[in-house]
Amino acid sequence: MQISFSGLRALVTGAGKGIGRDTVKALRDSGAQVVAVSRTKEDLVSLSKERPGIEPVCVDLGDWEATERALGNIGPIDLLVNNAAVLLEQPFLEVSKEAFDRTINVNLRSVIQVSQMVAKGMIARGVPGSIVNVSSIVSRAAIFCLTSYSSTKGAMDMLTKIMALELGPHKIRVNTVNPTVVLTHMGRRVTNHTELAKYLKERTPLNKFAEVEDVVNSILFLLSDKSAMTNGSGILVDGGYLAC
Repeated sequence: MQISFSGLRALVTGAGKGIGRDTVKALRDSGAQVVAVSRTKEDLVSLSKERPGIEPVCVDLGDWEATERALGNIGPIDLLVNNAAVLLEQPFLEVSKEAFDRTINVNLRSVIQVSQMVAKGMIARGVPGSIVNVSSIVSRAAIFCLTSYSSTKGAMDMLTKIMALELGPHKIRVNTVNPTVVLTHMGRRVTNHTELAKYLKERTPLNKFAEVEDVVNSILFLLSDKSAMTNGSGILVDGGYLAC
């Protein structure tokens, strides 16, 4: 299935590594102009070398005021991927205010802020658009020591439905992808827990974790007109984990 984003402008958060980085590359390769947002300047420099022509923006999305300054005048955006996230492992009884606040601010609050900016621009221009929020299977299945992360992903799933409800009349679609463990730098922190990784893989009917490409392909589908009637929904990229 060939998908073209020629003539469209996309914004991807968490673009420095993993899913976000490969999404930027795929969008650029499919003809889109891409704004790549990351808090790590070195990642943006190397990404710009790999895909010349992207528009790098270095900002910590956990900082509301800095995000407003960096993206408040970003210009017209047709496609948005809210991918930025932090994962701070703590058992429930040890969750700290600092860790919880940081996780909420990056994983959830920034989705609201950036999506508001983009959606208001789409509405003002009178154009349709597509927003994809990168969630997780832990929005629906509990895993030890991921209290803060899982809570933000559960909230993201409901936020996506609300966004779909309110933005749909403006022809703006909003959906999620909900992957299992993905073999990125963040994902390998989970696989380093040998017993947990063994349990998760054995429960998965396909008996494997996701590759970054598996998630990126689902994101591209949801961004494209190939999913024109998909709104307020989610694609499980979990190998059947939640089917059990």
